[in-house]
Amino acid sequence: MANATRLQGKACVVTGGSAGIGLAIVRRLIDEGAQVLFCGQNDESGAEAERGLDSADAHFMRADVGEEADVAALIAAAVERFGKLDILVNNAAKAAVDLIPDLSTEDWRRSTAVNLDSVFFTSRAAIPHMRANGGGSIVNIASISGLAGDGAYPSYCAQKGAVINLTRAMAVYHARENIRINALCPGFIETPATDAFKAVPGLLEDWFASIPAQRPGRPEEMAAIVAFLASDDASYVHGTIMVADGGVTASTGQPTQVPLG
Repeated sequence: MANATRLQGKACVVTGGSAGIGLAIVRRLIDEGAQVLFCGQNDESGAEAERGLDSADAHFMRADVGEEADVAALIAAAVERFGKLDILVNNAAKAAVDLIPDLSTEDWRRSTAVNLDSVFFTSRAAIPHMRANGGGSIVNIASISGLAGDGAYPSYCAQKGAVINLTRAMAVYHARENIRINALCPGFIETPATDAFKAVPGLLEDWFASIPAQRPGRPEEMAAIVAFLASDDASYVHGTIMVADGGVTASTGQPTQVPLG
């Protein structure tokens, strides 16, 4: 349940906030009292998301987070609008099947720009403003694919793994400035982006059966974790890699043992 005042007066930027996990994060932050500037690459879907949020505290801006100039403009716009920046959520991501022998250099660089470079660009632009404020919070949305390998998604795994260790490295240094930097690693979360899996008969049923919780996660569950990490309730949490995957990475992968007799 949202705490209507926990983030009161906080100024936030959320990347990839027009749909799915990102939109749920924007909604949760607003529900907890924050002001949010969120971005996406599509003006139409961003404007639709802003209308759906129906809040004077939610503002959309088109930005390609893989482009340095767009990110600089995004952070500058947030500071101009709100007068400060307290919270940054790096949610934008690009995932696709891209087997290494068939992957073009252009596609590798594009996915790296969205999944990894963006975290560098936003953090570099945001940290000086947080430092001037006397602190802040950055939450990077990584993935359990950054903790182990998914054979059909090698670039995504590599980039999310890099986000995880970038999170740790930044957290170690900037903790002394009261800037908390943490990451969330979701497992399978049911979003519009995962609807494509429904085209393969039986795939989702088998997938969910492999999750100890026996179901996919919901965007709202991820948003609740982000709100905690962004808030002062997590004031002593620095460099944590929080996993929310229904128990997937807790398993050895062996069949569940059933008592005999």
